[in-house]
Order: sequence, then structure tokens, then C-alpha cells
Amino acid sequence: MSSMQQVEVVPVPLERLASLLPPERVERMDHYAALAREGLSGRTVWNLNSTAHGGGVAEMLHTLVAYALGAGVDVRWLVVGGDPDFFAVTKRIHNWLHGVPGDHGALDEAARAAYDDTLARQRDEVLDLVQPGDVVLLHDPQTVGLAGPLRARGALVVWRCHVGLDARNEWTRGAWDFLRGLVAPAHACVFSREEFAPEWLDRSRLRIIPPSLDPFSPKNADLDDHLVEDLVHRDGLVVEGGPLATVGRAVLQVSRWDRLKDMAGVLEAIGGHVDDLPPDVHLVLAGPETTGVADDPEAAEVLDECRSLWRSMPEAARARTHLLSVPMADPDENARIINALQRWATVVVQKSLAEGFGLTVTEPMWKGRPVVASAVGGIRNQVEHGVSGLLLDDPTDGAGLVDAVASLLNDPARCESMGRAAHERVRDQYLADRHLIQYVELFAQLVDENEA
Repeated sequence: MSSMQQVEVVPVPLERLASLLPPERVERMDHYAALAREGLSGRTVWNLNSTAHGGGVAEMLHTLVAYALGAGVDVRWLVVGGDPDFFAVTKRIHNWLHGVPGDHGALDEAARAAYDDTLARQRDEVLDLVQPGDVVLLHDPQTVGLAGPLRARGALVVWRCHVGLDARNEWTRGAWDFLRGLVAPAHACVFSREEFAPEWLDRSRLRIIPPSLDPFSPKNADLDDHLVEDLVHRDGLVVEGGPLATVGRAVLQVSRWDRLKDMAGVLEAIGGHVDDLPPDVHLVLAGPETTGVADDPEAAEVLDECRSLWRSMPEAARARTHLLSVPMADPDENARIINALQRWATVVVQKSLAEGFGLTVTEPMWKGRPVVASAVGGIRNQVEHGVSGLLLDDPTDGAGLVDAVASLLNDPARCESMGRAAHERVRDQYLADRHLIQYVELFAQLVDENEA
């Protein structure tokens, strides 16, 4: 089993972000940075999650920790380790919170033992680092089991849950039954949407803080056209479908190989009806190498299912559909490839069956690409239907997905207009200044309550 690790992050000055903001937002950001330095003086803010690379949580932590350090706040990041049994349980919780059975395993006493034993082996190491009065952000179900010991240590504990479902069913109720006692010691809980929070959670402890992206990260920074072409057409990316076309247009979905992202559904809907799209259009599904994301045991199985589906398609459809496995050995290189793919695409799809937030929607919006996405979870907050993208009320509606994509491909002016609106939407709502300010407000309240 991997042991706990501390992630080193290079500080980034807030001035870099300020270059994109109007003066009033810069002034507000600087004001809150000063409040954070004063209110958190002598305290460390700790972030704990289960992976340093792969997925939106790790990406956001790299950004927020860097800016917080640049603002003069003592922020650190720990990654808890786990064995296959632990990650099988936490993936099951993840699926249940999204309302699906996942691997059809149980959250029973054996699951509880696998979960508790893993965190117990790392608990003392965490408690040796965290001091009374420190602020600890525990991210997702993988780390919430440390809330009780950390509170007993005298830390101010916040649980940040990045996943959820607006509705309730037997699976979500089962997940919350498993988690309820673990969540209870937290001083506050943060969700991306109020609908994700369980009914029993005291609303005075609830905060709604949507994620954000960093426009200067390798995944979002400007790339010139030549570099985009070089990165998209580099060797070693394609799993199935042959080299990507150097002419024509592309419809893209970038996701982890996770059943809830429904890569197979996109392949079946668009790849199976590619003749309904203009003849120059190719479909590209891109995800990380399946060995590169430690906390996702389903990835290889999902990729294999997509490969089998691709092989079963007619030859003409296979020639216009491509499965890409993006290398994970160098996180920055991985991010640049994803960045290039999103800039190279004409339309980006996110056919998620459930979605906590969906940075794979935010990213192409920032790059001026219209998004066709399921109207689920945090995607609803980001995309204004008909303005900055198109939303599908039914995430299983493959025909509706094809029609929506075709409507944009057949109307370049509308495509361009939606792309501009998408970029403005992210600039106004989903940059890190808003995100950081909301956390400063929450931490200030916790510190005040603790000292009262």
C-alpha cells in the first residue's frame, strides 16, 4: 500500500491572475488575501485527498494551493495512500453517491473494515503534522474518515465533497448511511450544489463553493496553432482508430474512463451515426492512460469496453472515430495534450450520466468552444442552454446528442457565437479569485467561532 505523501507546489503570485480581472475584482481579491494572511497567521491550511494527478480535484488543488501560497498563506497538500481494497470501496461510494450500483459490491462491515483500516494506518502520521488550530480540508469520501481524529486533535475540519446527485435513490441513501458518522465531526461541509448535500446535514454547516480553473495552467494556457497541431498529432496517442485527421473538424469528449462519463454512450451515439454528421467530421474520445490514476480501479475495464465497441462498428465508422490514451508520466505534458485537443476540436461533448461539476466542460468553454452536455449536476450551473452551449435534458438520449452536435457543425456562426459566450461565462463565474474568496470567508468564520 502506498504511504501518505506530501505534494510540493510552487507558489504563484496573485498578480498573474489579476491580469485577467477588472479593477474591482482585483481590489476585492487583494482585500481578501490580506484578510487571509491576518486571520490564518500562525495556522497551516492542510488539504488531504487521494491522488496528486488525474481528475478535477487534483487539478484544482494544484491551482488553489499555488495561489494561496503566492498570497502568503501557509498551505500544504497531503495525499493518502490506499490498497486495491480501499479504492474499490471508495469507488463504490463514489458510484453510489451518483445513484448507480457500480461494481454491485456492498458497503457492509467488510467494506467498513477495509476503509477504516487503511486510514488508521496513516492517521498518526497525519496527526503528527497537523497542529491544534490548523484548518484541514478533507476532499471526498477517501479522506473523510479522518475528520473525527483531526477534530479531536483541535483542528478546524472542513469536508469538501466534489460529487453528488440532485435526486435520491437507494444507492445515494446507502452511501450517505455509510458516510454519515464519518462526516458528523466536521465543522463545515462544502458542496458544489446544495442539492448534493444529504437531508440530515445541518444547513448552518453547509457551504456552496463551485470549483474554478486556472487560465495559466498547462491545461488552459494559450497555445499557438503550430503547437496545437504538433501535440494533437504526436505519436503514441491513439488506442483505436488510426492517426487523427490533419484536415476537417473534430467532435471531442475528454474524460476519465469512468462509466458515469459514458464514453461508450458517446461512441455508440455519434460513432454509430457518424453519417448523420458532415463528412469532414471525426469523433475523438480521449482519456488518461489507465495505469496513471491510482484511485480509479474501473478505468481499464471501461476502456476495454470502449475498444470492443469500436471494433464492432462498421469499417467506415471506425475510420472516423478514435480512442486516445493520453500519457500520464509527465502531468504537464498530459495537460498540454488535453489543452491542444480542446483547442483543436470544433465542438466538445460531455455526455455524463452524473457530474459533480465537470471541469472538462469549463476548460473548453474557456477556450471558446461550444459544449453539448448532459443537464446533470454542476454542468447545469455552467452552461446556459442556447447561449454558451446546448444541454441535453436526458443524458441517455443518443439521438438528441447527435442532433445537437449536428446543429452546431452545420451553423459555424452559431458555433462561434456560443464559443465567445462560453469564454465570457467562465471569466465571470469560474476563475480562482471567486473560489479563493469563498474559502477565506469560510475559514474566517470557523476561526472566529473557535475563538469565541
